[in-house]
Parts: sequence; C-alpha cells; structure tokens
Amino acid sequence: MQDRGPVGMITLRGDLSSGVMAQALDKALGLTIPGTRRIAPAKGVSQGQAAWMSPDELLLILPYGQVGAALASLEAGLAGTHHLAQDVSDARALISLGGVDARVREVLAKVTPVDLHPDHFKIGDIRRSRLAQVAGAFWMPEAGRINVVCFRSVAAYVFDLLSTAADPAAPVDYFR
Repeated sequence: MQDRGPVGMITLRGDLSSGVMAQALDKALGLTIPGTRRIAPAKGVSQGQAAWMSPDELLLILPYGQVGAALASLEAGLAGTHHLAQDVSDARALISLGGVDARVREVLAKVTPVDLHPDHFKIGDIRRSRLAQVAGAFWMPEAGRINVVCFRSVAAYVFDLLSTAADPAAPVDYFR
C-alpha cells in the first residue's frame, strides 16, 4: 500500500451527454466520457483517466504538472457552455493497494459496503462509497490493484484504516 503523492485531479461538471463536453475532453486530454460507474484511460500517450462520479460529474486524473494546461484547454473548449472545471488536486489524496487480487478485494471489503466480488466489481469499475466513516471512491485499474481517492484531510485515517484491514493476522478469505 502506498500514498501516491501529488496527483493532478480536476472535477468537471456539466452535461456529459453534450457533444461539446466530449470534444473539449478529447482535445484537452485525449479522454472520452466513460460509462456509468466506469473509469476510462486516455487514448494514445496521455497518462490521464476520466472517472464517472455522477450523471453530471467526472473526476479527471492526470499528472500533477499538467493540471494548469488541462484546465486552460477545457475552459477554452467549453466557453459559452454551462460547466464547472475545478482543480481539486491539493484537496484529494490517492492511495494504491496492491497484491493478490482476492486479498486486495478483501481488504477493501472490510471497510466499505460495496459488493467487491469479481462478478460485481470488475477492472475499470469505479464506486463512490464510504470507507468506514468517511467518503471515498475506488477503482481497479488491473487485477490485484485498487486505487482509493479520498479527501486529503482524512487521508491518514484512510491509510491507517486500510493498513489495519490488511493485517495478515486477520484474513477473512471470502474471495479465495
């Protein structure tokens, strides 16, 4: 488990069914609007991701140093369109869990009410939920890895919570 350090994050709100939104997102970051409860990587060489957060909200995840240029490009592409594009990089923390797929799912399942069985939570799925007593979101970019986003103000709590849930002396073995 590791805190990923500074990661760029932009909250983008607006009409996600709008062609203007899709064009601006593609031009700014090479991203497409993901399906409901999905996260989509950028096309080509870009390192960004677009995560569906609600019917009118995306969380754009990109290298920290690219946020300013991405915001400027989004604002230009969305000029005259009702939207919000806000840098939330310093307000959020990204924590990664890695290991054996069943064990990583079990660690998270101990602290959230989401069904993490492989039939219900697949690679590329994202969920917003509770992590014990705080809000967060998480997704699986690949088997055996889960990324967790939470408010930076509770990041130490979430890190400690996940560390405790990962204690090898407390396995549940539900997903094995």
